Amino acid sequence: METPQFFGVNVEIALRRGERWLLIERGRRLRNAPGMLAFPGGRVEAEANCGFILEDTARREAAEEVGLDLSDVSLRYVRSEFFVGDDGNRYIGATFTAELPRGREPRVAAPEEVEAVHWLTADEVKNHPKCPEWTLLSLSYAASVR
Repeated sequence: METPQFFGVNVEIALRRGERWLLIERGRRLRNAPGMLAFPGGRVEAEANCGFILEDTARREAAEEVGLDLSDVSLRYVRSEFFVGDDGNRYIGATFTAELPRGREPRVAAPEEVEAVHWLTADEVKNHPKCPEWTLLSLSYAASVR
């Protein structure tokens, strides 16, 4: 009998304002991708009877990591994927995107998880020395659903 496969579930949110995208530098003490450029995001947490767990996770992570309330912002699904984290665990990832309304400014809300926040154009992301390929791939897909 085969051992069942279990996966963590991770969600990221690609927020944009015009031609700029909100990215974070991940905390240097994190197990997965420390110090790398990424979209805000994190693991799904168990919720009782939650019908929109992935969208709720994206909103929760935006609030926790960069201090943004997205409760009234419409999210668009971008894609899902499978990946193995730096910690060796298997994950299913989901990406959402949204236009961030004017007047809402991100900040480092969880210094242990986020070193800095940046508004970058796609070209600036592509040329950033801390940008991994998976962030570029997410950006490419998010930009295509605009």
